[in-house]
Parts: sequence; structure tokens; C-alpha cells
Amino acid sequence: MPKTTSAGILLYRLEPALEVLIAHMGGPFWASKDAGAWSVPKGEFAEGEEGALDAARREFREELGIDPPEPPYAELGTFAYSSGKRVTVFVADGTGFSLEGVEFGEFELEWPPRSGKTARFPEVDRLEWTTTDAARERLVKGQRPAIDALEKHLAEAAEA
Repeated sequence: MPKTTSAGILLYRLEPALEVLIAHMGGPFWASKDAGAWSVPKGEFAEGEEGALDAARREFREELGIDPPEPPYAELGTFAYSSGKRVTVFVADGTGFSLEGVEFGEFELEWPPRSGKTARFPEVDRLEWTTTDAARERLVKGQRPAIDALEKHLAEAAEA
């Protein structure tokens, strides 16, 4: 059985210091959690999708209700979770990117569990610009290596 593959976009800005935009996962499971409860805006590939960047851009729109920034994007890599799930992360400069108009997408879930009742929850319940050190603590474990990859990418760009 193929492992789940997702793609996402990690925005960064350099002023006032290096910060990244991360999203707190919505729904009742994540509601009272902070460490390990944040994510890069991302999601699974849709059938017929041409590539990871197409999936990442679509998922950004679906989760946040706004269009991602215009290119250029750089691929930071594909990172594996302990579950076997894999996420390809792209990076873009989010300096000046407006979060105006954010409207979080929703999903349905049986809640409470085994109740037979279905409730709707936001896919993401908040966004935050945060330092890379804080992001390492807050992101789900499988996405933390993307922060190291971003810092390496920016260092290489500065040397070029």
C-alpha cells in the first residue's frame, strides 16, 4: 500500500528576524495542545494533480482561504514522518505577504467519538509568524527538519 504523500508551503520573512508562518491544526484533538500541534500549511495530493507544487498551492488556498504568494518557490525537500507519511515542503519569501482575508477551510469528523454525530471543525484554527527556534518546538516532529533545510537554503542563497 502506498504511503500518504502531502505537499506544503513554508513562508518565511527576514525582518525583524527570521520567522516562518505556521498553522495550528484545528479540531478537538489539537485544541489544547501547542508543542507538536502546528504544521506547515499542507495537504495530500489530489487525483490527477501534476506535481507537488500544484498540490502545495491548492492546499494553501483550501486551508487558509487565500492564494499563496506568487513564485519563485524552492523545494526544501521531502520529509518522512515516523508513520511513513511523507511531505514535500516548498519555501517562498513571505515578506509583505498579507494574511488579510484568511478563512480557514473545514473538515467533518464524528464527534464525540462513537456518538454517530458529525461535527465540522476548521482545518487550521490560527496562524502565526514565529522564530525558527519556536517553530522547531511547535511543529509536528516530521516537519521539523524543514526548518533546518530552510536555514541551509537561506545561508546558501546569501553566499551566492
